[in-house]
Amino acid sequence: MALSAPIGIALAPRPAATNAVDDVIERARLLQRSGIDRAWFGQRFDFDSLSLAAVVGSAVPGLHVGTSVVPINPRHPLVVASQAQTAHAASHRRFTLGLGLGARDLEEPAFGIRIERPIRRLREYLTVLRSVLATGTVDFTGHTVSAAPPLPAAVAGGDGPDIVVAAMGPQAVAAAGELADGIVPFLAGPRTLSGDIVPRAEVAARAAGRPRPRVIAGVAVVVTDRPEQVRARAAEQMAFYEGIPSYRAVLDREGVAAAAELAVIGTEAEVEAQLRRYVEAGATELLVTQTDLGGPEDELATWRFLGALGGIPV
Repeated sequence: MALSAPIGIALAPRPAATNAVDDVIERARLLQRSGIDRAWFGQRFDFDSLSLAAVVGSAVPGLHVGTSVVPINPRHPLVVASQAQTAHAASHRRFTLGLGLGARDLEEPAFGIRIERPIRRLREYLTVLRSVLATGTVDFTGHTVSAAPPLPAAVAGGDGPDIVVAAMGPQAVAAAGELADGIVPFLAGPRTLSGDIVPRAEVAARAAGRPRPRVIAGVAVVVTDRPEQVRARAAEQMAFYEGIPSYRAVLDREGVAAAAELAVIGTEAEVEAQLRRYVEAGATELLVTQTDLGGPEDELATWRFLGALGGIPV
């Protein structure tokens, strides 16, 4: 039986790729042939996720694309608004802008900046973005962000993409519910979603007179007949998140010690049962990550299964 929530896949260039953009386009086409109609791109220190979303959205007609996620530091919201509108136009209005507060320990030394008042900055950032994406201009002076472009900032065909936020902490979730179109919690298991994050986002949205927010739950998934081997690799690759305070907090709320405990790894039946728990907890969509943990054959099997479960007819 099909899953009621659409499923998207996080894509990145393969390590051995000779051209990162060509490689991702090839993978996106394969993803679409597997029955999945949406792809997400994370921001790293190498490729630019907004540019990649625009290129892939143009090169693979019918594919929905999004960023998961672009940190709001050190990018000014006018720059992000310009890129987001361009990606929305390039993909023929199938783009979602995913933002995040970022990781202080990574960004401060990398960019030589000091991150202060992150929730206020998120609120002001979203205020600027909403105005530009809806009206093509903004005149705003805040404590952390100011924006007043002297010329129109609209991109023809690119107005109005959804904005979602990688929010998990109480203040960030409330801000996203009030000012954005949805949230993208990662490593927030079903217990934390249903008991805290989803209700908090919905309450904030209702209070602001906004529609029910999109809840795009991020979860690592691999369909495999070698679960122990894949779990060991997941434990190595996902341990990084355990040292980031925002992720550590949500893992503690879920009652797990290691991030890999939330990876969904196993047979098709086992994977389906676990993903249904996320939907029952309030997820309106699923963003599946790290499908490559078991190697190329497991990845393709995972894509095909997820395409049949929550994707598009092939």
